[in-house]
Amino acid sequence: MSTQKLDRATLEAMLAGLRPKLHRYCARMSGSVIDGEDIVQETMLKALQALDGNAVVERPEQWLFRIAHNAAQDHLRRRQRERSRMTEADMTTIEDPSAVADARLAAAASLRSFMQLSVAQRSAVILVDVLGLSLSETCEVTGATLAATKAALHRGRGELRALASEETVMPRLDADDERRLRRYVDLFNARDFDAVRALIAEDIQLEVVNRTRLSGKAQASTYFGNYDRASDWALSLGFVEGQPAVLIRDPQTPDGAVRGFMLVEWLDEQVIAIRDFRYAPYCVVDADIRPIDD
Repeated sequence: MSTQKLDRATLEAMLAGLRPKLHRYCARMSGSVIDGEDIVQETMLKALQALDGNAVVERPEQWLFRIAHNAAQDHLRRRQRERSRMTEADMTTIEDPSAVADARLAAAASLRSFMQLSVAQRSAVILVDVLGLSLSETCEVTGATLAATKAALHRGRGELRALASEETVMPRLDADDERRLRRYVDLFNARDFDAVRALIAEDIQLEVVNRTRLSGKAQASTYFGNYDRASDWALSLGFVEGQPAVLIRDPQTPDGAVRGFMLVEWLDEQVIAIRDFRYAPYCVVDADIRPIDD
């Protein structure tokens, strides 16, 4: 395939279409749907900056995954996690199995399980078994040799099988967190948005993930107004990846499944930051969500 010069509109459309898939990779690499979204945003920024620098791209999708892979690596380094140091000795003869059962296991494995793998193992298993890339495409994304990729895939699959039966412990909500969040949820569900606005700080930072960022109480008021005009939501308490969270359900659907969540940050009794994942359903797919109001 020949190289091509992408225009900004084409790249932005490609990023929008690939965003759920990129998030699935970044979330499993970082072990967090929340951190995964941060890495996706960094990936999008770096891709657009490269385009502005007149980058000429061959195989745009692999190019974007390469940027996401590097951004995830940078994220892991910032968290000071040990990088993988795999030896290729005696691994060059490993065959690439069809591994349908391994692929199903990888697709269903929790993000916490993936974090038990080394970076190289994690990347290989996600790209091959979760996202369906070939071994050669995986080598292109990660920059690893074929032998190292086969080794990482083989060992990563084995680790996931060993971890598959482990149980997780239900987190507990701190009394102060529960009191504040219950008040917030109760006022929200009662549509008493004047009282909700009274809880937020003047310099509140608010992100509606995949939509917009708002800063300050005046801008945030439009956010609450949008909720006031909608009827497809009901809030409850729970955990997302062990963090206290507000869960968003659609009461009009029969199953009442969680469709999004909010992370609310407090300083004393004031809300200073909100991240609302209502419009990022791809984050819910892989999230470790634990309702406590059911």
